[in-house]
Amino acid sequence: MTNKNTYKLLSQINSPADLRRLPLEKLPQVCQELRQDIIDELADNPGHFASSLGVVELTVALHYVYDTPYDRLVWDVGHQAYGHKILTGRRDRFSTNRKLHGLRPFPSPAESEYDTFTCGHASNSISAALGMAVAAANKGETHRHVVAVIGDGSMSGGLAFEGLNNASSTPNDILIILNDNNMSIDRSVGGMNHYIHQLHTSSFYNRLRFAASKKLFNWGWLNDERRKSLIRFNNSLKSLISRQQNVFEGMNIRYFGPSDGHDVIELVHTLRSLKEMKGPKLFHVHTVKGKGFKPAEEAADVWHAPGKFDKETGEIIKPDTSGLPPRYQDVFGETLVELAQDNPRIVGVTPAMPSGCSMNILMKAMPGRAFDVGIAEGHAVTFSGGMAKDGLIPFCNIYSSFAQRAYDNIIHDIAIERLHVILCLDRAGLVGEDGPTHHGAFDLAALRPIPNLTISSPLDERELRRLMYTAQLPGMGPFVIRYPRGRGEHQDWKCPLEAIEVGRGRRLKDGQDIALLSLGPIGNTAAEAIRDFEKQQTEEGRPLTVAHYDMRFLKPLDEDILHEAGTRFSRIITLEDGVVRGGLGSAVLEYMADHGFRPRVTRMGLPDQFVEHGTVEQLKHIVGIDREAIIAQLRAISQ
Repeated sequence: MTNKNTYKLLSQINSPADLRRLPLEKLPQVCQELRQDIIDELADNPGHFASSLGVVELTVALHYVYDTPYDRLVWDVGHQAYGHKILTGRRDRFSTNRKLHGLRPFPSPAESEYDTFTCGHASNSISAALGMAVAAANKGETHRHVVAVIGDGSMSGGLAFEGLNNASSTPNDILIILNDNNMSIDRSVGGMNHYIHQLHTSSFYNRLRFAASKKLFNWGWLNDERRKSLIRFNNSLKSLISRQQNVFEGMNIRYFGPSDGHDVIELVHTLRSLKEMKGPKLFHVHTVKGKGFKPAEEAADVWHAPGKFDKETGEIIKPDTSGLPPRYQDVFGETLVELAQDNPRIVGVTPAMPSGCSMNILMKAMPGRAFDVGIAEGHAVTFSGGMAKDGLIPFCNIYSSFAQRAYDNIIHDIAIERLHVILCLDRAGLVGEDGPTHHGAFDLAALRPIPNLTISSPLDERELRRLMYTAQLPGMGPFVIRYPRGRGEHQDWKCPLEAIEVGRGRRLKDGQDIALLSLGPIGNTAAEAIRDFEKQQTEEGRPLTVAHYDMRFLKPLDEDILHEAGTRFSRIITLEDGVVRGGLGSAVLEYMADHGFRPRVTRMGLPDQFVEHGTVEQLKHIVGIDREAIIAQLRAISQ
């Protein structure tokens, strides 16, 4: 890794205040050094690469013009914020980014006063910034500026439009910066994306308008009410001349741009002009995702989070995966194509994650039967419901943590009418380095109370295939399949597609003393722990045995298994890769109480707290659901 002291200017910047002491003409060099520092760091310490490279100049300009942290800079999607972290006193610790106990993967107020709001999920910046602006006005902080930086496809999210709508009618002076790189993770899609790329505004016109409005305000001829009337008249006149309606100015939000997002000097000049302007404003900048690193510029989707790479050759260093089982997401993608070939009613839906969830396999095989709806999880669910209402069978694939944003849609638009939508929740459970905003911790507990849902989780990739086949059979209704990030258990995973009886689990191993009930792939860890525990017990002269049940379904529960467990065993352990409150363990306790059984039940799962970032193995050890923790719990309950 390059010695950090080789960066002449960047090595002197420990805070934005240091940056602001530099003369304007030095900023291009700062940008060059900052971009190279990000490349140097991420070559060995993987993270979100291309997005942060694309906003280097914008990041420098913002911290140069605004008095951060007093002025509020609200990032939308933390993918963009590595340069921000480096400039705000975290450069010496940046090598710990995404590592256990190191810098957090996304901006967090718990880490730095410069991180004004949590931004692991997209489209929340405008609403948060508007709230901060209203709070500042309420407290009389008339000199505090608030800026929202939204991009990487986040403008397609419905919350962004809700924020825009409220900003247009609530007194505020926020600046919204639209970082337009035509990307989210995969390519941005939809009408808004096309519209943004067609917008144009003359820079000469904007400069003339700036000057005129300032003079009119200074002369006292232009108050807020007159300004709004003038904006409406001006917008109508401009739309008539250009034959183009600007949706932002149609909402009384002044639009400026598009501008070159990689000209730091021009960005500074524009931001200085916008800084003191009254009323809500939107500044549209064009950037290139992966800017300054040619391979990333040419394949930004591949370089969104590429892992380790050779910074000299641009070669991504891929680990040797030969002989390893496939990833669950790839089993999903391959199986979906198989099912779609046999069933013409099957379609696929994903909110901006076609490669992440392997929906791209269906998109390539059958382009007309797979839909990327952009960063719009709620719409993805309701859109799927609409298709299901008229006879199609959508496989709607959403990362578990992002599905939280579609909770009402699942209830109102799927479950009530019992529509045949298969919700495939990828990245369920602990996901690792992306941390608390991305762990799929809450789906089991959140979805279990909803009527009409079938909720399942496969033990391995063969079971995933069987559950997918089962879910698309006639009469199934809404069907949830949750599975984790990472690899499965079998190289020979391509088993025959066979139906599983809904609500039916299975006994994986018989035993006499303790019953362990697991749900999902964590059952494989349980099986290892049981073997080791029984071996230890035999060596100690206490040959206790454990019965292991794979529940398969959280809803409906296999009551035959629960009756057997309640009748035969006085000691029961439940195990799940989700929050322990409200999930499998809670369901088992409810059954035992309702049916008069009184076994000693120990629940194992994620604790009632947000789990930090680190490798999945590290985090499972910390929260107590790894092999060692299961053995320890078996020993404790056997005493």
